[in-house]
Amino acid sequence: MSPSKLESNLKRKLRRHIDAIAGSDHDVAKGLDSVGYPSPRVRAAGFETLLSIIVSQQISTGAAQAIWRRLVSMLPELDAAALLDCDPRDLRSAGLSGRKVEYATGLAQSIVAGQFEPDRLENLDDEAAISEITSLRGFGRWSAEIYLMFSLQRADIFPADDLALQVALQKLKQLPERPTAKRAREVTARWRPRRSAASLFLWHYYRGAPA
Repeated sequence: MSPSKLESNLKRKLRRHIDAIAGSDHDVAKGLDSVGYPSPRVRAAGFETLLSIIVSQQISTGAAQAIWRRLVSMLPELDAAALLDCDPRDLRSAGLSGRKVEYATGLAQSIVAGQFEPDRLENLDDEAAISEITSLRGFGRWSAEIYLMFSLQRADIFPADDLALQVALQKLKQLPERPTAKRAREVTARWRPRRSAASLFLWHYYRGAPA
């Protein structure tokens, strides 16, 4: 399937899912009238995306992009073996912290040793795939959920620890305070099995909802 056709199919699917949620949730319907539909997000499955997740942790988007460009220029191939061949000092010079160098090399070592196989995630259910990813150092549940949403295109993922989602949910539902992750999961349970679409909508609403 061509990239343009894939994007078109994902856009139609995303809109169907959001329409289905809006059909039974007045707050979502009202928010949809206000900000419109989000765009789908697609990232390649495999080492490159997992490495980029490590790079982007706890830093600004601009800083992550700058570090990523330096890494791309440094590595002959964006694969696990190439990263292991790289001197850790060079990874530090690209902008990775010492801890992130440990996470990145740990990921690469696990892949090269066959202990972690990204392709295998396709055949696992959501919780099993999340468990596989979080067994790696440096990957918490949020990171795993983001990978499942964008790289595996799983339909029912809600990264409840995400601050922007919590803020958007508070505003959309006019909650008296920002919900905890537990409370956010409770509020969004009614959106199963389309919570990935709901997450994309809430991020979109977070950026574009009127004050």
